[in-house]
Amino acid sequence: MTGRLAGKVAFITGAARGQGRAHAVRMANEGADVIAVDIAGELPACVPYDSATPEDLKETVRLVEATGRTIVASVVDTRDHDGLRRAVDDGVAALGRLDIIIANAGITSPRAWDAITADEFRDVMDINVTGTWNTVMAGAQKIIDGGRGGSIILISSAAGVKFQPFMIHYTASKHAVTGMARAFAAELGKHSIRVNSVHPGPVVTPMGSPGMVEAIAKAAEADGNHALLNVLTPFLPTWVAQPEDIADAVCWLASDESKLVTAQAISVDQGSTQY
Repeated sequence: MTGRLAGKVAFITGAARGQGRAHAVRMANEGADVIAVDIAGELPACVPYDSATPEDLKETVRLVEATGRTIVASVVDTRDHDGLRRAVDDGVAALGRLDIIIANAGITSPRAWDAITADEFRDVMDINVTGTWNTVMAGAQKIIDGGRGGSIILISSAAGVKFQPFMIHYTASKHAVTGMARAFAAELGKHSIRVNSVHPGPVVTPMGSPGMVEAIAKAAEADGNHALLNVLTPFLPTWVAQPEDIADAVCWLASDESKLVTAQAISVDQGSTQY
């Protein structure tokens, strides 16, 4: 690696596995120390894939430490505003600064429009929207206090550019994240803080598990509109990305190579949102 993030510190949510772990390891390989949090426990009942565990978070710690960098990890639910602030405070006390925020934690729950319950809608919005806002609020002032500027990356989705069929609550939440990035970019720009959103298509993570595929298929069957399953067909022959592919884009946004890029929605979706 190039050491393009040498001397910097990144705060990453949902870091126990999947994309969050890939971001943490990539940041560390590029020279950054890491503040990592994950719920590492039970997700809402509407989620059709297994929750991350404390052992998953320990594995992220092991992988980051294997690069020679330092990681401060804790079990925190992103819906816990005060808990996130404590995690960042503890991390900055240990590591000395904060430069990068990656708001990665999120959930999804396939349902046809008329099968989504009020509780399910609330759970998805609370984690994907309020949790993302909590993440930025927990760390942005620390970046400002450092006086060096920084980069905030909100992980949205192809559903935050186009839409995801049979996931109205998820689509609404990810469009909110897209708008949140632009609004934060406008107000934090005076501090030389860039804010962008990243929009993956399908990625090989627990959220892309066979259980998820089955849940989407069931929702399509219940709705009777199978044509909607084709709305995110990619241009490229690679239909599904690896977490490390998304980390490549996130690392670029975290680095000075993107120093003039802000308020942008960066799609990493094989072109699937372009028609």
